[in-house]
Amino acid sequence: MAELKNTGIARRDFLRNAAAGAAALAAAPTTPKKQPAPERGASPPPAMSPAAEVGTPSRAEVLTADRTGSDFMVDVIKSLGIEYVCSNPGSSFRGLHESVINYGGNKNPEFITCLHEESAVGMAHGYAKIEGQPLLVFAHGTVGLQHASMAVYNAYCDYVPLIVIGGNIIDATKRMPPVEWTHSVQDAAALLRDYTKWDDLPVSLPQFAESAVRAYKIAMTPPMMPVVLIADGELQENPIPADARLRIPSLALATPPQGDSAAVAEAARLLIAAENPVLIVDRAARTAAGMALLVELAQALEAPVVDMGGRMNFPTRHPLNQTWRAREEISNADVILGLELADFWGAIHSYRDQMERTSRPITKPGAKLISISSTGLFFKSNYQNFQRYSEVNLDIAADAQATLPLLIEAVKQQLPASQKSALEQRGARLAAAHQQTLQNAREAATYAWDASPISTARLCAELWAQIKGEDWSLVSTINFVSRWPTKLWTFDKYYQFIGGSGGYGIGYGAPAAVGAALANKKHGRVSVNIQCDGDLMYAPGVLWTAAHHRIPLLTIMHNNRAYHQEVMQVQIMADRHSRGVDRATIGTTIDDPGIDYAKLAQGLGLYAEGPISDPKDLGPAIGRSLEVVKRGEPALVDVHTQPR
Repeated sequence: MAELKNTGIARRDFLRNAAAGAAALAAAPTTPKKQPAPERGASPPPAMSPAAEVGTPSRAEVLTADRTGSDFMVDVIKSLGIEYVCSNPGSSFRGLHESVINYGGNKNPEFITCLHEESAVGMAHGYAKIEGQPLLVFAHGTVGLQHASMAVYNAYCDYVPLIVIGGNIIDATKRMPPVEWTHSVQDAAALLRDYTKWDDLPVSLPQFAESAVRAYKIAMTPPMMPVVLIADGELQENPIPADARLRIPSLALATPPQGDSAAVAEAARLLIAAENPVLIVDRAARTAAGMALLVELAQALEAPVVDMGGRMNFPTRHPLNQTWRAREEISNADVILGLELADFWGAIHSYRDQMERTSRPITKPGAKLISISSTGLFFKSNYQNFQRYSEVNLDIAADAQATLPLLIEAVKQQLPASQKSALEQRGARLAAAHQQTLQNAREAATYAWDASPISTARLCAELWAQIKGEDWSLVSTINFVSRWPTKLWTFDKYYQFIGGSGGYGIGYGAPAAVGAALANKKHGRVSVNIQCDGDLMYAPGVLWTAAHHRIPLLTIMHNNRAYHQEVMQVQIMADRHSRGVDRATIGTTIDDPGIDYAKLAQGLGLYAEGPISDPKDLGPAIGRSLEVVKRGEPALVDVHTQPR
């Protein structure tokens, strides 16, 4: 890495000299301009001494000496145990901002400075998937909420809890012209209402207390989603009335809904009677306990598990993990249990993107479909994240993790001892298939091992070699590197993978990785981010946030110099029209000039190396950067890679 040299005048010296110069200018005598003669009858202004002109005024305007509404709001926020507020500063919540850092001592919550609202929400998104509880995001008026909207939509589609507080000046007579008018709105929450679970506009401090506690509770009740509160500027900044009777309601989180006992017993009966049951899981494990329950259920049935990857649901090296043989197992299944599937229909159908789009089921005739999911408990109509309707035989509207203990108990009670031998044989068959799949993946990873640009398999293998001895957490999606980590690494802890964006919105990756790393920081984990180049350029400023707040994160750039997903889409269209694919790079590549991500990162305060295109240099570079991360700082390695 090229060293960052400090040239020229040091910043502190410059500021000190500038301040001294300003004071000298203020103290220096000036030649007064000639004043026009006063009008007849007007008295001349009293003379002011030179000392008074440059000295501190004896009296200054004091807006209030009492506690303000925003102080009480911070008391409410503290009562919810919220650790951080991620925000780009804005005047519509200046009262809350000041109260957080001064009245609240900038602790629980601590203010995390973000350079874009989309990054602030993206950080909250990644944090919640590690820590299991929401962060707070402040957003400034119309512009801040609109900036935040894409990231809020991602979290909504991904069933992630977070709380957005938007500032607004509701009383039009109190708005300063012209900016506060432009940044205010009649119904601020309407900007996000289609893709949030709940919103409110408190008009008093007692209502704010109740609404904030309710918002937290709603966000944390499955299906978990973002919620929005609007904080009026007057409510924040005015003094708390002397006779105000304020209290903070106690928080009691709702117990996640369990499945009906009769329906669960029927699901157990179907699974036990099946010759080839299959478990398809997506966001089934909300916590480490959920992952353990899934292992227990799969082992009780000796059933194959297909992990769709919405969360870290099932250990990758468990012999019952048949994710890479999903098509074969699903097509042979006579009973399929879907647990918190975002897209049950898509999991059991084959789809052809041709001039005439067609689909067909991959399940065999007569296969029974069981769904246990909380997503059916909450629907909205406009945004179509609920996917295509799936005709299941048994639909249990409940939280899958909360229902698993009941299902496991029902399976164990109903399972006859006479099936033990058959189950063992099925388990042995699946274990052998798992081992063969693992061997096939290792052999496939050797293809183009020494290629330059570096293959994604080599990148993931070199990274694994460096981190496998650490307490690590992969805080990025894996789809754009052909999901090599799940093929080559050993995932056996819940926090080792957080899934994707939910809404497939580009710009999620880097902020979510920084937010997840923030959550991992207090646990001493090594957070690892395989970062797509195009995604980073949506909001590269989040790297500065990581550097400024000392958030340890190892970022490995998947620098394929293109939006390669879109390259392939244009190639599909060109091929369909028989026009050749040689021009598909127009409008889809990030080259000429290529972006030097190491220099970009260095400019934002990170340790960085690269770009690296020789695979022999990759391992040592990752090792050096890992040492920086283990010291508590973020680091980045820029790697020129193959497309996928």
